[in-house]
Amino acid sequence: MVTIKTKRVYEEASPEDGYRILTERLWPRGVSKERAKLDRWMKGIVPSHDLRKWFNHDPDKWDELKDRYRKELYGSEDIQKLIKLAEQKDTITFIYASKDEEHNSTVVLKEFIGQLLS
Repeated sequence: MVTIKTKRVYEEASPEDGYRILTERLWPRGVSKERAKLDRWMKGIVPSHDLRKWFNHDPDKWDELKDRYRKELYGSEDIQKLIKLAEQKDTITFIYASKDEEHNSTVVLKEFIGQLLS
């Protein structure tokens, strides 16, 4: 069974992170590819542009964001790729850029994938 973690891209990478996947549509500001130490960048599993724009980091919209994003994930071909990848790894860490560690799409993605794999 895979362990799924989340971590900000601005934190140092560590061996405990396992396979590191960037879960952002845009490259994080001020971070070089060398420093990010990513194994993969999966743009296809992030919220749509319209959903990100609507949410605009507003915690009051959090519950609705989770619902809308889950609906997008169910229709994503990249989720199937991610599930196959997760089945081959011991640890996967979703890397994100948001300052808000509780209200970001990577939190939703981790929960969603965890439910599918359990």
